[in-house]
Amino acid sequence: MTVLPLGIRENLAQFSHQLVQVLLVGFAIGMMRTVIPALAESEFGVARGSFLLLTAFVVAFGVVKAVMNFVAGRLSERIGRKRVLLWGWVVALPIPFMIWVAPNWGWIVAATVLLGVNQGLCWSMTQTAKLDITRADQRGLTMGLNEFSGYVGVAMAGVVTAYAAEALGARLGLLIFGMAVVITALVLSVVWVRDTLPWAKAEAAAHKVSAPQYPPRYPPGVSEHPTAREVFALMSWRDKRLAAVCQAALVEKFVDALVWVMFPVFLVGRGASLTEMGWIVGVYGFVWGGSQLFTGRLSDHVGRFWPNVLGMWICGAGVLMVVLGDGVFWWSLSAGVAGFGMALLYPNLGAAVADITPPAWRGSAIGIYRFWRDLGYGIGALGLGLVAHLTGAVEAGFWFVALSMFASGALLFIWGEETHPRLNPAIEGTLA
Repeated sequence: MTVLPLGIRENLAQFSHQLVQVLLVGFAIGMMRTVIPALAESEFGVARGSFLLLTAFVVAFGVVKAVMNFVAGRLSERIGRKRVLLWGWVVALPIPFMIWVAPNWGWIVAATVLLGVNQGLCWSMTQTAKLDITRADQRGLTMGLNEFSGYVGVAMAGVVTAYAAEALGARLGLLIFGMAVVITALVLSVVWVRDTLPWAKAEAAAHKVSAPQYPPRYPPGVSEHPTAREVFALMSWRDKRLAAVCQAALVEKFVDALVWVMFPVFLVGRGASLTEMGWIVGVYGFVWGGSQLFTGRLSDHVGRFWPNVLGMWICGAGVLMVVLGDGVFWWSLSAGVAGFGMALLYPNLGAAVADITPPAWRGSAIGIYRFWRDLGYGIGALGLGLVAHLTGAVEAGFWFVALSMFASGALLFIWGEETHPRLNPAIEGTLA
């Protein structure tokens, strides 16, 4: 049996390379999140008040990314994590050029479809690869570091591209930034990234030889190598714990869709400048990303359940705060509250999935979890567009998202349970 060391310190070089990769993945999506919605009317011909058309690119992104998450998870168990990562970056190459020459909004939607493929393949693989090479007691920290790196990248890109758009124009600024990101990522992934699938196989083999000290609560009655249909059913409805996590993940993406498509429009409509808007939206990303250094590690000690439930409710409260006040300071504070709530739940929903899915099919499970999570982009953006269209007010979208978060958090509270093996092991009496 091949023995490969597990742990962040034991695999620090490869872990660091994967953190750089997810930072670049964050840059790739971040360049689309601030400038493009704010300038949809002036640069790309979207008529003022065309809420459904405005949300079309986020709906397309969410649906495509969700499907690619599913594909990436299953594919990575056959051809390896590195090859899936590489293909994700190859797909991203045309995106900056499409934005640069876009004659209308349809080109932006098409570029966002490619972005969805890129994000589904690349972000899934950076997450799965890090979980492959770290220990069970480091999953919260691992997920926290992964999402910290990615969403700090999203926030940084939003701020940088706002300045670049003012200095160089939206199209040229995004072209230069986007090409620098994609080419750098391709070179680094070819030269330094290793495939981590052998670690997952070695862990699965080790579990057959000796049971872990705190046996995880894996779903009962599942074969060693279940089919994609079996895993999908487990994640979506058969296992109530996993279904609770997946529905929460789907709904929390309503917040991200709101921040992406409605928050910039709301702020510009209230008189914020492009750079002020970039910084306000950036506060959400910086707090979300930075806090995960703490919240991911926290769940390794206190468990996943309460950070996830409270995170849903706190994030919803932050969203609601936005429309209950006025001014740059208030909007920044509200964005920070929403970002902190997101930081509590975001790494720990994924860690909960990793806790109770065996390494042999963990890649598929994470892919399906991410399928449901990122489908929330599409469903949330469509809901936002419909609510705003029917009411004629951007503010209605904030109420829709906040109430959805409160309801989903309640469902997670009712259906969910603690998944950390040390705090809730499979065999009673093993908890020290």
